Amino acid sequence: MNCTKCGVLILVSLGLLSCDKNSGLDSAATVAPNKSPMMAASEITNKPLTTKKSPQDMLSETELQLGRESPLTASIPMVTVPAGEFIMGSNKVDDEGLQERYGFSTPLFVNEHPEHKHQLGAFMIDTYETSKAEYKEFILATDRLLPFLWGSNGYGLTMEEAGRMRLERLRDIAANDFKLDMDTREMDREALMAAMVAVQKKMDPLPATDVTWQEASIYCQWRGKRLPREAEWERAARGTDGREYPWGNQWDVKITNTGDDSDWDEGIAPVGSYPGNISPVGAYDMAGNVWEWVADWYQPYEGSDYQSDLFGKKNKVIRGGGGGVGHYALSMFFRGAARQFAAAELRSEDVGFRCVKEI
Repeated sequence: MNCTKCGVLILVSLGLLSCDKNSGLDSAATVAPNKSPMMAASEITNKPLTTKKSPQDMLSETELQLGRESPLTASIPMVTVPAGEFIMGSNKVDDEGLQERYGFSTPLFVNEHPEHKHQLGAFMIDTYETSKAEYKEFILATDRLLPFLWGSNGYGLTMEEAGRMRLERLRDIAANDFKLDMDTREMDREALMAAMVAVQKKMDPLPATDVTWQEASIYCQWRGKRLPREAEWERAARGTDGREYPWGNQWDVKITNTGDDSDWDEGIAPVGSYPGNISPVGAYDMAGNVWEWVADWYQPYEGSDYQSDLFGKKNKVIRGGGGGVGHYALSMFFRGAARQFAAAELRSEDVGFRCVKEI
């Protein structure tokens, strides 16, 4: 993810910027003036784009029922977080001059002040970040527009659509969107579709990204859940003892995905790929891989004397640190207490989410 790798360190102190690529088919993103995805979408689906809802549109009762009855909904693993008190926030200060050293425009750590005790009731949280396959079921079952990137990397193409498409068009998509490492010019439909399915299956366990805050919230509602509140996310990540990282107090770059791993395309790993990156309650990937949306607006904690123009109903909180930073990764962004923010309308390859459920 070249744009994210070079930019996250700057973006993270000001709010993340989108790394959108070329607009795709049936995409919810804004279309560039000289692109024509509508023509291509009609060719693929034989349905007008107006029949599709945006992923952030409110759910009908019929759609909610689909989500409740989905076998996948029941099979998505969750862990229980017991009721009780935990340590939230920190009193950490930038005594190393990191803000000046790295050129951040806002001071570090002060938005976590003061460290305080917080009481929560019991809840359940997804064991893993929401995967592409899980989000894809929602998109297809409710006939909604594809996330922006799915139109440019081939993930949103169904084999039903591929079976109706002109063979030359299918070969073009195989070469340019799926980027198949083979000569597609003479491949028949069956071979092309088999290769495409293999690529999509490899992408299924990746975190669902390029999803706005509202779209993530609607998805969680479809599953009969919701986005975690900031306090719930931190409780699940840090346990009750105020630890720095999900696994303990010592930073170890090998435990999590900071993006500096050639095994993962675009710097993002399949959910649950790092067995040591597990929190005290049993949730994975709460440090690294992708940032995660939470429910709250970016606001100061009660008792804080830090003031910022960025506070208020302007930005949503994101947590956990992303895998797009690669060798530029700084451990401070992966701490359980670390707070960052992004505009609710953001679409980024480096921001995903997970859901929680009441008990």
